Amino acid sequence: MSATRRQILAGTGALGVGAGIAFTGALSDLFAGTAAAQNLGRDGYGPLVPDKDGLLDLPAGFRYRVLSREGDPLRSGEGPVPSNHDGMTALPGRGGRVHLVRNHENRPTAKFPVPTIEGLTYDPAGKGGCTALTLDSRNNVLSERVAIAGTAVNCAGGPTPWHTWLTCEETEDKAGTNGYTKDHGFIFEVDPADPRRSGAVPLTAMGRFQHEAIAVDPRLGIVYETEDAFLEPFGLFYRFLPKKPLGGAGSLRAGGRLQAMRVPGVPDLSSIQDTGATFDGIEWVDVPDPLAVETPVRLQDFGPKGITHAQKLEGCYWGGRCVYFVSSFAHGADGSAADHFGQIWRYDPKLRRLTLVIVFGPDTDVQLPGESPDNICLAPSGGLMVCEDGNGAQHVFGVTRGGEVYAMARGRQNIGTPQAPEWGEFAGVTFSPDGDTMYVNCYTPGTTFAVTGPWRR
Repeated sequence: MSATRRQILAGTGALGVGAGIAFTGALSDLFAGTAAAQNLGRDGYGPLVPDKDGLLDLPAGFRYRVLSREGDPLRSGEGPVPSNHDGMTALPGRGGRVHLVRNHENRPTAKFPVPTIEGLTYDPAGKGGCTALTLDSRNNVLSERVAIAGTAVNCAGGPTPWHTWLTCEETEDKAGTNGYTKDHGFIFEVDPADPRRSGAVPLTAMGRFQHEAIAVDPRLGIVYETEDAFLEPFGLFYRFLPKKPLGGAGSLRAGGRLQAMRVPGVPDLSSIQDTGATFDGIEWVDVPDPLAVETPVRLQDFGPKGITHAQKLEGCYWGGRCVYFVSSFAHGADGSAADHFGQIWRYDPKLRRLTLVIVFGPDTDVQLPGESPDNICLAPSGGLMVCEDGNGAQHVFGVTRGGEVYAMARGRQNIGTPQAPEWGEFAGVTFSPDGDTMYVNCYTPGTTFAVTGPWRR
């Protein structure tokens, strides 16, 4: 059965201090590839200290710097900083510099659209896109500019081994919908060092659907993709087999094969509630029409055996020899087979094996850190760092090698009222290439933070 944090904590005597979740398998494998092997306890880095400025609570010894806020002028002079800060990555630059690429999940009604720039704009009617910040080794902002514009609902994405960013549109709107002049629902490659080199070219062979995130197998070049569909029919988990694997910037334009995952006998991943549940013989089925000209991909005919769906497939990352992906939640009232408040799955390509690694049960306390995981990344402490996307208080929470959940940051920007407070979700958590800085966004009001402190103490 699934386990709630309160159930686990009650058994450890730690209720109200930290949090724990149900794990399976070797945690060293789950966290393979982290920069350090420190094993934090259930207290993590200690209790959160209220921020006197009312922006971001952090443990003692940690501090933040605001790098960018929505509505402030872009340093390039191209217009205001766009709103709705979402997925993000930090890529190495020359001389110790860091290229921070940030998505803006803007819809047609966005308060601050991404400015349209000649040569970087896909559809002039699209309000989404990416901005790129260049930072020095002390996190001073050296430049900030538009990296791609004219896209729509840029949610998450993922870095490539050749240090570009794949930004994902989480929409299926076609030309003529919401004023768009072109079809949307694509992945675009962004080169933060020289955005004009990547331009605004949709990678059509990678599919047109409600993209969320991607992860690239650094050995084979296969790209794994999640689809964030929170209403029936739910999304699929995909892999893309490039014609030019690991070919560098621009190589994905050459095309390839898009396939969807079938777990034999499992039409809905939410029905699996036991951590450690393992499925061998995972099948990959060619997508009949990746461009979804007539029918959305998740509704297409995958043969008599069907295909495996899951609600709210979101974060995705590569760790060690496996790819990990997140289902943020599943609600039976929405049509899911069962309820949960978060799952993390591991797929081993060599063994063709899928394993449920982490699950939160339906009774999760939303005021504690660890509900509805979204964006995830590896942390220098030897564990995971996860953004919440749920109800109640909003945290960035860590998961230790020992399977404990701890609060790393808590948002303090109230976007509700004093009587009914509401906090914007976190998004885009990532670390600098040297592991010394955590970068994270507050989605609303759009704010990008750089957090430094004793990560390896």
